[in-house]
Amino acid sequence: MQNDFQISPAYLHRAAVITMASLSNSALAVAEDLRYGREIAKTQITQAPLFILGHWRSGTTLLHELLAQDHAHFQTPNTYQVVNPYTFLTTESFTTKAFPWLVPPKRPMDNMALSFTSPQEDEFAPLLMTLTSLYLGISFPRRAVHYDRYMTFRDVDRAEVEAWKAAFLLFCKKITLQNPRALLLKSPPHTARIRTILEMFPDARFVHIHRNPYDVFQSQRHFFDTAGWYTYLQKPDLAALDNAILTRHEVMYDAFYEDLSLIPKGHFHEVRFDRLESDPVAQIEQIYSALSLGGYDAFEPQLRAYTDSLKDYQKNTFAGLDAATRAVVAKRWSRSFEKGNYPI
Repeated sequence: MQNDFQISPAYLHRAAVITMASLSNSALAVAEDLRYGREIAKTQITQAPLFILGHWRSGTTLLHELLAQDHAHFQTPNTYQVVNPYTFLTTESFTTKAFPWLVPPKRPMDNMALSFTSPQEDEFAPLLMTLTSLYLGISFPRRAVHYDRYMTFRDVDRAEVEAWKAAFLLFCKKITLQNPRALLLKSPPHTARIRTILEMFPDARFVHIHRNPYDVFQSQRHFFDTAGWYTYLQKPDLAALDNAILTRHEVMYDAFYEDLSLIPKGHFHEVRFDRLESDPVAQIEQIYSALSLGGYDAFEPQLRAYTDSLKDYQKNTFAGLDAATRAVVAKRWSRSFEKGNYPI
């Protein structure tokens, strides 16, 4: 309804599948609320969540996967849960066992392993619950400017902000109902929402990861040339993608640096992607120490076993940017080069 059924003909089949799935999801959501509604309402989130911040393609997924190995400490939403926020308590066990083939074994943009049980971005849950997410601007690029507001919530009606917060909190309570461990949450848009997150979780911890801006730009381009095509419901303007990437980064970090001082001392830590990649164990130990998370010694053997399993992983490689594009990135993202101490 928000987009007046303006679906490009090439994607009508995709819209039809979504519509059919929504019918069963609506019925199952009612059943789940009847069964678990009272328990969810009574659920309390008593442990401080840890939020992973960082621009898309800056290493947030690697950091998420590493921290998620601490099963004794963290509980993190998985792929199935974030795309079925209203029904996962009643459907996850059956669906994930019966239909594992519905999820490709690797992510199309970077070949990282993917399954129903993989740690996943929580952004998709409130997106589906409220239809207020900048990610809808990828599916409906003609209204991208409208949806981009939901990255920072700066120019959004307060009622919409509160609705998003209520949905996000409901989702977090449902995850906590399954397991009371501390929530480990990762979503790049949260980088621009520090003040909103602190309104919900004033004791939250944050770890921010950054990467060479040239690599981020190229990898983000690659994302739209691979995974992006699985999400469109309107044909994108490919000529506008570079400017959209550059602008979102600027808006994200305007909000990030505006709000950074709101985080209490000892609740924020920063890590470079290149250092995490070269020595993940040492970098994770620093995070635990800086944020006073506790339990690192018990976690370290499991962490080392996981990092050993990644030794054969081959990340994407790209040809260098042309001089003109490189100059534009250097100029428009100059703050990120300076803050991260990256050479231009």
